[in-house]
Amino acid sequence: MKVRKVEDIEISGLGDRIKKAREAHKSSLVQLAKVAKIDRSYWYDIEAERLSYPLPIETLRKIENVLGVKFLPSEERRSEKNKN
Repeated sequence: MKVRKVEDIEISGLGDRIKKAREAHKSSLVQLAKVAKIDRSYWYDIEAERLSYPLPIETLRKIENVLGVKFLPSEERRSEKNKN
């Protein structure tokens, strides 16, 4: 039997790291948000770290995929793989 463990993790400077990766990307935020299926204003809120709740891991994965950058710390990434 599996037991699900849910926890929040702090990734220091995540919003700024996402913004810098986006600015280094050749596509516009509108294009990236469309591909990731994320509203552009939500993306801006993520970059500004204005969310009143933890960023869902699924949303972070969408951003990682469109930017081609990994933001989740490697120990958390291993933990995510073990969940599947």
